[in-house]
Amino acid sequence: MISTVYAVLFYVATLMMVVGTGMKVLKYARTSAPLKIPVSPAPRTKRGVWFRMAREVVLFESLFKSNKWIWLFAYLFHFGMLLVLLRHFRYFQMEIWWWVELVQPFGKYASFAMLAGLIGLLIRRIFQQRIRYISAPSDYLMLALLLLIAVSGTMMTFVSKVDIISVKAFMLGLLRFRIETMPVEPVLLIHLGSVALLMIIFPISKLMHAPGLFFSPSRTQVDNAREFRHLSAWAAQLPDLPEGIPAPEEKK
Repeated sequence: MISTVYAVLFYVATLMMVVGTGMKVLKYARTSAPLKIPVSPAPRTKRGVWFRMAREVVLFESLFKSNKWIWLFAYLFHFGMLLVLLRHFRYFQMEIWWWVELVQPFGKYASFAMLAGLIGLLIRRIFQQRIRYISAPSDYLMLALLLLIAVSGTMMTFVSKVDIISVKAFMLGLLRFRIETMPVEPVLLIHLGSVALLMIIFPISKLMHAPGLFFSPSRTQVDNAREFRHLSAWAAQLPDLPEGIPAPEEKK
């Protein structure tokens, strides 16, 4: 019975996450950017924008320049979570890829980095007045949910052992639309339930900053306002534009 409930829960959560995130990304892509607003110092070429985005995604460059302590906690959390997620690939593969095997020992202890980062971000939100002032209840609940996932996952690794063979069989069964029996362990049920809840609320939460970063005009625009007249594509198609207005990115 519990296996069926959790199987249905994960199917629903996956559907809501994929469809919801897809709709939000489509909305981001269709949102007009009528102004040239790259944050300076900004690159002057498209290749420079690609390098800037790579540094932003991999190194959190702007956050590092803004606040070193927040950067440290955020980087610990994100990098730790990345290793943990890569380690979890083994539950969805019959023959485990070599790089998934390679990341196993690192992902095992990366949960502590993830926990340290989350605790640091939560303390900052509670005790830093200017951050606490702009924080909504959902901000605290999101951090609490992530902490619950990290704590329960760490407990299953180091404290309360779970039959991972049965867990893997259950996950592989879901990929084949077949419901296998999963272990009925409280810590596992809490962990999987929290993950499913996170998947459901992901498209309507601030976690959408992950894909949203790639649609931010302040990061993705080239700083060439002096060389080119910026005109949004939708504005160029308006029928009542005066004659002589150049197309987007056309030289003056």
